[in-house]
Amino acid sequence: MRLPVALVLLLIASPALAQDDDDTPSFDRPGIGFSPSTLPRGSVALEWGLPSLERDRDDDGTRSTQYSSDLNLRIGLAEHVELQAFSTPFNHLQLKPRDGSASNGGGDSGLAVKIALPTGSDKHAWALLASTTFATGARDFSEGGTQYALGASYEYSFDDRWSGALYANATRGAGADAFTWSPSVSVALTDTVSSYLEAGFTHTQGEASTAIAGAGVTWMVARTVQLDASFDVGLDNNSPDLQAGLGVSFFFR
Repeated sequence: MRLPVALVLLLIASPALAQDDDDTPSFDRPGIGFSPSTLPRGSVALEWGLPSLERDRDDDGTRSTQYSSDLNLRIGLAEHVELQAFSTPFNHLQLKPRDGSASNGGGDSGLAVKIALPTGSDKHAWALLASTTFATGARDFSEGGTQYALGASYEYSFDDRWSGALYANATRGAGADAFTWSPSVSVALTDTVSSYLEAGFTHTQGEASTAIAGAGVTWMVARTVQLDASFDVGLDNNSPDLQAGLGVSFFFR
């Protein structure tokens, strides 16, 4: 990483580094699903993709490569309730072997509310995430209309190191209804490093279903700062060949 970028990240993280009174809640990135936990009231988390990559090749042999940098701002509103504002402010799309031209622009933005539901057991955790996405992006990076989604995430802790999760999400709007579900398993490798395996399956009305699988790793470089890296590969011809990303997340109490 270049020195100026590293200095900027350090300056951003410095307020969070000073806060070490309590454990940091789980971040929602990386992975297909989201964490079933919410932020404490009055706290804030910023999750930032640095960036992500998607590469695919269609039946005509055209290869598309897209880079995206996504932002997710989480705010703890009350016990077990948080507000989220998300966007993809930067996208770069390259098509080959067509004319080789590239397009740039912002993606859609939206708002979400996450509610962590009571379980009565420390081994179980689950939450609901209701979101609305607005067509604020450039033509090449927008769904073209408002979308509504309702997601659910369930997690079960087998022991202090291993846990399993199941995620499901239904999306409606912008001319297409879609349903996604994803199982995953996670393991704590050390006190600060964790890894996971996941698979994801999506059915979109009027389109072919897709299936992907991959893995990721997270590293708590400080008590309130997390770095992550992840990838997914397509399991069939209808799915993107490769999705990969790097990210950083900050927690501010």
